[in-house]
Amino acid sequence: MTTQMLKPRLMLVATMILAAAASRLLPHPPNMTSVTAVALFGGACLSDRRLAFLVPLAALFLSDLALGFHDQMALVYGCFALIVCIGLWLQQRRSALTIAGAALASSVLFFVVTNFGVWALDNMYPRTFAGLIACYTAALPFFRNTLEGDLLYTLVLFGGFALLERQFPALRIETAEPLTA
Repeated sequence: MTTQMLKPRLMLVATMILAAAASRLLPHPPNMTSVTAVALFGGACLSDRRLAFLVPLAALFLSDLALGFHDQMALVYGCFALIVCIGLWLQQRRSALTIAGAALASSVLFFVVTNFGVWALDNMYPRTFAGLIACYTAALPFFRNTLEGDLLYTLVLFGGFALLERQFPALRIETAEPLTA
């Protein structure tokens, strides 16, 4: 397939990623954002690995320019880079079940890593096992929102794109199967 034929797909995927990332700027419940879905979708739908990392992480960075930066940014961006890797794994395995499982795994990854970072790097909790448990326990209400947001945005991005791939064959890549149940 020529790069000329891939341009509509690339432009649509990039636009969907940027729009979803921009949704972070709208009012929303805490932690109910599109960022995990954006990283997963970018990894799964951008065939150029450099773009699979660049587009979602750049979209995240652009929205962070408006929202502000924080001490845990390296950890957060590292998590999203790992989620892009999960998306890359999905490229040849796109089905409703694998996408849902990848979204769930991505939510858990983000929760475990970032809250461990809060415990290890901030002074909010004692650096004991009890402090670690207290940190994860305090984060549980946010995890529910994370799961709901990740699953919702994953459904919107992957489901919307699957519908568009079926409607417009020019968006398909020969090696990627259309989304199946």
